[in-house]
Amino acid sequence: MLKKILILSGSPKKAGNTAQLVKWFRQGAKAKGAQVEVVNTAFLKYKSTGCTSCRQCQKIEKYECVINDEAKPVLAKMAFVDVIVMATPLYFYSASAQLKLIMDRMFSLYKWDNLADTMATPLSGKTFVLLASAFEDIGLDTLEKSFAITADYSGMKFQSLLVPDAGESGEIKKVKGARKKAIELGKKVA
Repeated sequence: MLKKILILSGSPKKAGNTAQLVKWFRQGAKAKGAQVEVVNTAFLKYKSTGCTSCRQCQKIEKYECVINDEAKPVLAKMAFVDVIVMATPLYFYSASAQLKLIMDRMFSLYKWDNLADTMATPLSGKTFVLLASAFEDIGLDTLEKSFAITADYSGMKFQSLLVPDAGESGEIKKVKGARKKAIELGKKVA
């Protein structure tokens, strides 16, 4: 069975380190026959800057955000792929704001019944991958933790590739082993 992979790239740079990681990962996944779609979250047109906490998504049967903008179909696709990849540079020990806009609106992909103390999500059973790089060798563990917790809470399997000391934009190409690791991870999850 061919896997469907959705890659959400959170970098505002079209040829930076994050874009290169995505390119390598995609190369590996496609080599194994996976269907891969890449969405650069920095260039979507949004009507709101993240989740507005309107909670209207909790009042409808579908797992979808009620804000009608370019993020809505991206969120909807998450329910129908096998693998969700989030790629980001490390910004102040966290994901980029451009990726966080989508992450916060993932609220719409969960249904909570607080009285019954239950939660349901179409993300359960999927694989959740983090691709991240940092200029130096600190902070990636902090970034990774929030993604790992999200995966665990959602019932997803978690994989990550963290590249420290990637340098400035585009310099990741000089990091020994980064290309091979990204391609291999792409093959592995495909």
